[in-house]
Amino acid sequence: MTVGPMVESKLPLPLLRKGKVREVYDVDEATVLLVASDRISAFDVVMNEPIPHKGAVLTQMSAYWFRTIASIAPNHYLTADSREICQEVPALADYEALLAGRAMLAKRTTPVAFECVVRGYLSGSAWKEYSASGTLAGEPLPSGLEQSDKLDPPIFSPATKAETGHDENVTIDHVSNALGPELTETLQSRSLALYLAGRERAAANGIIIADTKFEFGHTHDGELLVIDELLTPDSSRFWPADDYRPGRSQVSFDKQPLRDYLDELRQAGKWDATPPPPTLSAEIVQATSDRYLDAYQRVTGQSLPTAP
Repeated sequence: MTVGPMVESKLPLPLLRKGKVREVYDVDEATVLLVASDRISAFDVVMNEPIPHKGAVLTQMSAYWFRTIASIAPNHYLTADSREICQEVPALADYEALLAGRAMLAKRTTPVAFECVVRGYLSGSAWKEYSASGTLAGEPLPSGLEQSDKLDPPIFSPATKAETGHDENVTIDHVSNALGPELTETLQSRSLALYLAGRERAAANGIIIADTKFEFGHTHDGELLVIDELLTPDSSRFWPADDYRPGRSQVSFDKQPLRDYLDELRQAGKWDATPPPPTLSAEIVQATSDRYLDAYQRVTGQSLPTAP
């Protein structure tokens, strides 16, 4: 059975929630199933066209990191093998081909209400704020920094989880007031340790992880776990080390071709960054898919098992 790009999974399990990319299903009181579709969003708008292999890249790269740096912090990962998943959840026996590569069985948790962002380089919203005011989340940074400069040591820069629109950078004190100092310190130390371990491994393969975001959750018995995705092109900025030059924006292994195309439409007044999204050409879809596959191969050293 050949399965093409998947816009939405429809499985015989209770649906707990649906995000921009993933559906999360209820398996039992201790377990959930995460299924990454091939949907893609930009400017907080989900495109109509799916990106082939994107869901599998996100799932299998997360699985790679969950396995390789599990000693840094406990996580929710159980398996991303579709055969094992169908054995554990008999109701999915007829869906193995659909789930191949893109599904992960994980421990059920209650998510912590903040994104745990680590910034190793000055880019994105951090650069935008710094260039305007010399601060990050209102806290001063050293003067004289340029776009894409390395931040040494890396900065823990938490953010709110926005249901709609963009997340908002907040101070560590803000998180501490909401969650308490002990949990905040644990989130900070684990996030920095995960980032440094991931950055070191990626550097050996010629990839700079400029920044990333982690999510954490508590199990029913109170254990704090890393959850969701881990060090993927959707949660991180990956830059090719051989092309890195501070003082400018960098080539990125993610949805860069899509962003560039949409920016051209915005500047030409052909799209206002609100739904409905514009139609994506086959060339843009393929270029974006290739970028995700390239990121997977560079980071893991292997070709994506589910890709031709």
